[in-house]
Amino acid sequence: MMIGALARAGGVGVETVRYYQRRGLIGEPEKSGGVRRYDAEAVRRLRFIRAAQTAGFTLAQIAELIELDAGQDRERARALAVARIAAIDEEIARLTGARDALARLASTCAAGTGAGCPILEAFEP
Repeated sequence: MMIGALARAGGVGVETVRYYQRRGLIGEPEKSGGVRRYDAEAVRRLRFIRAAQTAGFTLAQIAELIELDAGQDRERARALAVARIAAIDEEIARLTGARDALARLASTCAAGTGAGCPILEAFEP
């Protein structure tokens, strides 16, 4: 497939594919008849990159994971995963706090008592 089809298959734009190539995350096949053709492995790699980004990995960490995939350093891969889990747990706690504050605000405003809507108080612990 050509780069446009690869980009569509990975849910990104062509420039994103080119950027990943410049970063060394996706290989750039040789031209055949003036056109570069990508295979299923390129689609797999592109989808991995997108999924890893969704999990919060940086491109540098993704490059490291790709290298680890080719080797046997499972301990390092595990350490990266555990660190991301901890960061996600912190983010969940932060978002839960924000949700709770908004719920207090909505509840207090719905009650309609007092002067005005207590926006500032809603976000106090």
